[in-house]
Amino acid sequence: MTTTQEPDDLFAMPGIKRPAPRGGFPEREIYPQVAYQIVHDELLLDGVARMNLATFCTTWVDDQARRLMDESLDKNIVDKDEYPQTAELEQRCVHMLADLWHSPDPMSTLGTSTTGSSEAAMLGGLAAKFRWRKRGGRGLPNFVCGPVQVCWEKFARYFDVEIRQIPLRGNHFTMHPDDIAAHVDENTIMVVPTFGQTFTGLFEDVQGISRALDDIQAKTGLDIPIHVDAASGGFLAPFTAPDIVWDFRLPRVKSINASGHKTGLAPLGAGWAIWRSAEDLPEELVFNVDYLGGNMPTFNLNFSRPGGQAITQYYDFIRLGRTGYRRVQSAIYAAGQHLAKGLTDIGPFDLIHAADPDKGITAVSWRLNGDQNFNLYDLSDRLRTRGWLIAAYPLPADRDNETIMRAVLRHGFTLDQADLLLDDVKRGLRQLDAHPMQTSLTREDAGGFTHNATPAVSHEEIVARVKAAAGKAKS
Repeated sequence: MTTTQEPDDLFAMPGIKRPAPRGGFPEREIYPQVAYQIVHDELLLDGVARMNLATFCTTWVDDQARRLMDESLDKNIVDKDEYPQTAELEQRCVHMLADLWHSPDPMSTLGTSTTGSSEAAMLGGLAAKFRWRKRGGRGLPNFVCGPVQVCWEKFARYFDVEIRQIPLRGNHFTMHPDDIAAHVDENTIMVVPTFGQTFTGLFEDVQGISRALDDIQAKTGLDIPIHVDAASGGFLAPFTAPDIVWDFRLPRVKSINASGHKTGLAPLGAGWAIWRSAEDLPEELVFNVDYLGGNMPTFNLNFSRPGGQAITQYYDFIRLGRTGYRRVQSAIYAAGQHLAKGLTDIGPFDLIHAADPDKGITAVSWRLNGDQNFNLYDLSDRLRTRGWLIAAYPLPADRDNETIMRAVLRHGFTLDQADLLLDDVKRGLRQLDAHPMQTSLTREDAGGFTHNATPAVSHEEIVARVKAAAGKAKS
């Protein structure tokens, strides 16, 4: 009698000899190791995360952080009765951040972890809207900002608030304090400076904006608060540029959002919203959850969510402390300055931000100086063939006729990687000079790059579009 024996080679097992399911829900089960291999191999088509210099998010974590994330996979941070110590670590982080950002009374400050700085920003905006309403606000509320990340446009649309974005003027790349007065009124719930602007990486002048609002109050009586979007800068300036006054040292700053999974070094899914004092977070927004015989205030847009990110953020805080964060962040700035100098030495670029800790985040942004036989979308495409993803995009209104590039440098980016990138920039420039494109790539050809998005089409599609355009030009 013969017996049927399953093959011992993974790639000969049932399930892997069929195409992966793509449409309807699959009918048959397959071995877990086969399912893993299918998914694993499909993900080989993704880019290398550490070479993605368009993203702000953490792409390197140490082994201990990975272990904590693995050990926390089953912890729901909302279930504070079942996981009280996870809730405790979250609150410790809130108090540590309140201290880092100079809250008047850190131990009584209210705050929360979130799934990222976008949720945290919306919570800050909601608190400002409810404070305005409590003061007797009527009509359509508005907030004033400069060039902002798309989360603020979402907040405006989702929560019925008018967004008043101040256009760039002259040689400014950020919102200017002198422009505030023309955009605020009695329905302004807050002004939102970005401490680490997404487009260029520059810090907006929070202290200057606060002074401008002081002048407006003296003239009109309008007392307009500030919410600081410190998605990236909130974990940089306290360690590398502590003399910049941008946080709760300014009484007008009522709330701050920051992204733990950016320069906070935590894994993806970590954000923080912190209020200056308990009275700045309206009570009607806070839900009290029974917690071991007491009450735990919660204020989130999400309900069930993993606790590992807050746990790992606490690990980062106690592992590094102020000294360690200063050392780590300074090393990233040093790599960024090395990259900036190399780009200047290459020739055809003007730097906008050169990873200067007194001026902005760990990023380098630049534009072409003068006419070239290529544009920055072409260069971005050349770098993509070597694995680098570096965004090219237009500036906001009223400078949207200018295209720039921006490389965001994160923990794990070294001087050696900077040299490798510079070599590839030189290689790309030589190729573009020797083989100028008949028709340069447009923003759409390059996949519709925006300041916080990656290409929506493949490199092969881009090449096909270029060849098609070249064919049309010849004909």
